Amino acid sequence: MKVIRVHITGWVSSFRNPLFISGFQPTLPLPPLSTLYGLLSAAKGEWVTPNDAAIGFVFKSNGRAVDLETVYEFGGKLDAKSNINRREFLVQPELYLYTPELWLRDAFERPHYPLLLGRSSDLATVNSIEEVVLERKTETTYYNTILPFPDSQLHGQIQALPTHFTADIPRRQCGTRAYCLITEKIKYEGDVLHDPDKNWGVYLHAHIN
Repeated sequence: MKVIRVHITGWVSSFRNPLFISGFQPTLPLPPLSTLYGLLSAAKGEWVTPNDAAIGFVFKSNGRAVDLETVYEFGGKLDAKSNINRREFLVQPELYLYTPELWLRDAFERPHYPLLLGRSSDLATVNSIEEVVLERKTETTYYNTILPFPDSQLHGQIQALPTHFTADIPRRQCGTRAYCLITEKIKYEGDVLHDPDKNWGVYLHAHIN
């Protein structure tokens, strides 16, 4: 299968853990699909959802750290109360984004809006865009990615995550389901796609009815 492989890097990134509302804000180790479809939408300049493009990814970082940030809480008046929160972030994030939608190459070559790996301060840069061919195999190794759960071959952190958000405001979550966050290498058997250049499996997420 022919796809484009987009290599994206940044200085820091953070992906909010939906189980934490206030206080300490830990980051997920891997981006949810909603973050990646937001990335596609920023590059294209138009709303892109799982109905428009299938995507797969491998994400790596070089460690974690914790920062202090000031939060201003508005109570319906013009004055605001400040508070200090501890927020975890990932250092030197590196994303390999795959999609068979070759028309998205132009979007990443000339992004319409700034690209982000998480919050509005987590700016990212496109390092390279390549057309590659994924091999169909009966076995591969998955790691640093997310796969739908349940699956008896998988193990790792389980999170309910959205695939994307609506374009109207207030934003609403769409396609929320359970995913397994794969942070350790897992040998996987089945009808799989494999990147021979990187020697890892690529799971393409598409629209789920």
